[in-house]
Amino acid sequence: MGCFSVVKREKNSLARLGRLKTRRGEIETPVFMPVGTQASIKSLTPDEVWDLGARIILANTYHLFLRPGHDLIARLGGLHRFMNWSGAILTDSGGFQVYSLAKFRRIEEEGVWFKSHLDGSQHFLSPEQAMAVQASLNSDIHMVLDTCIPYPLGREETKYLTDLTTRWAVRSRKAASRESLVFGIVQGGMYEDLRRKSAREIVSLGFDGYAVGGLSVGEPRQLMLAMLEVSVAELPGDKPVYLMGVGTPEDIIEAVMRGVDMFDCVLPTRNARRGTLFTSEGKIAIKRAHFRDDPRPLDENCSCYTCRNFSRAYLRHLFMARELLAYRLNTIHNLHFYLELMRQIRQAIKEDRLGELRDRFISKGKEETT
Repeated sequence: MGCFSVVKREKNSLARLGRLKTRRGEIETPVFMPVGTQASIKSLTPDEVWDLGARIILANTYHLFLRPGHDLIARLGGLHRFMNWSGAILTDSGGFQVYSLAKFRRIEEEGVWFKSHLDGSQHFLSPEQAMAVQASLNSDIHMVLDTCIPYPLGREETKYLTDLTTRWAVRSRKAASRESLVFGIVQGGMYEDLRRKSAREIVSLGFDGYAVGGLSVGEPRQLMLAMLEVSVAELPGDKPVYLMGVGTPEDIIEAVMRGVDMFDCVLPTRNARRGTLFTSEGKIAIKRAHFRDDPRPLDENCSCYTCRNFSRAYLRHLFMARELLAYRLNTIHNLHFYLELMRQIRQAIKEDRLGELRDRFISKGKEETT
C-alpha cells in the first residue's frame, strides 16, 4: 500500500482530497507547508505553528548544510529533536538555493560547485550528498537534487539542464534512504514537450511523490498555469503532487483545481515581516496612514489570536516602531490565513464548489482593502 490515497475527487475540476502517510502521522491534502528555512518558522515557536494547524513544514537543506551543519544536527538527535517539532518535515535538496543564493556556481555532471553566501567558502553538492544530508537531518520527505532553470532560457540549454535533472534523479533514487519518502522533481522550463519528457522519465523511476519545479520564476502567470497542466497530466493519479514555491492564494486555488496536493511558499511569513497582511477582503499594507486610528481588527472574519486581541491601529504602531511583536502578530495572522484557506479548499472539494471559492479569491486578490 502506498503512502498516499485519494479520498474524493471534485466533480468540476481535477482537485482531490487526499491523505499522505508519513512516519509522523497522516496529513490531509491539499496542504500548505510553512517554510522553516533554517529550522525555524521566523518569529514563531514550534508550538505556535502547531496550534495554528500546521502538521508538516519545510526546512532547507542548503542552509542547514552550511549552518549549523547536518552532522551537528544528526549528533543532536535529528532535525525534529533539534527544533522541537513533532510534525512531519519535508526538506528540499538545496538546488534552488545554490542557483539563487550562492556567490558562484558551476554545474557539472557529478554535481554542482558553489560558494557559500555566508562566507564565500567553496562547497560541492552531488545528488548522493544531497540525499545523505537529508538522511542526516532525518526528515520525513526528501527531495532529489535538481537543476533550477531560469526564465527565460533557450531551448538547448533548457534541454541539457532537464536531462541532467533526470540523470541526477536516477542517482538520487539509488542513494535514497528507505526510511523516508522520496519525491522526484519535474523540470523542462517553459517548453511543453520537454516538460512532458521530464515528467515521463521521472515517473519511470518510481518515486513516492512528484514535485513540479521551475515555475513561478518570473514567467507570466498564464504560462505558469499552462506548464503546470502539462506537467501534472503526465503524473500518476495515485501519488501526491507538490508544486514548489507557489504562491499566492489565487495561484494555490488554481493549482489545486489542476490536481496539485502540496504547496510551500515564503509569501505569508515574508509578507508579514514587511507589513503586508492577507484578509478575507483583500491585502492590507498595515503601514498606510489611514490605519493610524483604526479600531477595527485586522480581519473581522478571522479568528486568529492577532485578530481577536488587537486593532489595526495597534498593529500599525508596532510595525512603524519596528517592534518585534509586530513580526510575531503579523506572522500568526498570515499563517492562520493560509492554513484556514487550505481548510476551506478541502471543504469546498467535499462539496464540489471549489470554483466558487476561486472566483471569490480572484476578485479579492486584485484589491487592497481600506
